[in-house]
Amino acid sequence: MVGPARHQFVFFGSSIVQLSFGHGGWGATLADIYARKADIVLRGYFGWNSRRALEVLDQVFPKDAALQPSLVIVYFGGNDSMGPHSSGLGPHVPLPEYIANMRKIATHLQSLSEKTRIIFLSCPPVNEAKVRGNTSKIFSELVRTNELCQNYSEACIKLCQEMGVKVVDLFTALQKRDDWMDACFTDGIHLSAEGSKIVAREILKVIKEADWEPSLHWKSMLTEFPEDSQYDLVAADGETTLNPSEWTYYWENQWD
Repeated sequence: MVGPARHQFVFFGSSIVQLSFGHGGWGATLADIYARKADIVLRGYFGWNSRRALEVLDQVFPKDAALQPSLVIVYFGGNDSMGPHSSGLGPHVPLPEYIANMRKIATHLQSLSEKTRIIFLSCPPVNEAKVRGNTSKIFSELVRTNELCQNYSEACIKLCQEMGVKVVDLFTALQKRDDWMDACFTDGIHLSAEGSKIVAREILKVIKEADWEPSLHWKSMLTEFPEDSQYDLVAADGETTLNPSEWTYYWENQWD
């Protein structure tokens, strides 16, 4: 543990989370936005479904931890929504069980602390043609359809509404772009930089609009060590210095 203590944001999920620091990912974007404000902790597990998430839930989020996260962003559903394999193996989880699993995850997170806030990400769409074309021969049959994605997305959203959990509707958000099938994915499933921009923007919108106390929106949070210093860059007048603590000019996108 290093100091000073900061708010902790934990991203918990499958490959959409694990890969969120690559390809201009949404995780890296949020880590940049919250630099000197919150520590981002990545707990992403490629290929996982909600069953496996439940198996490690107490280890990832122990109730007796000295520090509980201020925000947890959860994504499971894409692997759960895959069609069942004839062998009974594979990541598919029937929809009723998926709902029950996500309810257990939300209930556990709500029990961590009165100040722990939660955002679920619903199942995004896929580029079905690209998925079929890119599937490696090392895999048996993979069934990923937007009909299944939508069913699991809608179930996740409904559950969140019932439980008072904030949710980002990724299935709808990504499809607002006319060229979403080509622009938003690297392989038809995983997010490109353009897809991640949408995810980051939607997450920031939820955080900004939430009536949380304290607010977790980046503009409302204190910056670590913000004091003016004689060691800052010298201004054009040659007599004063420029405090860079709040500079954002270097961002590719100016986030709200």
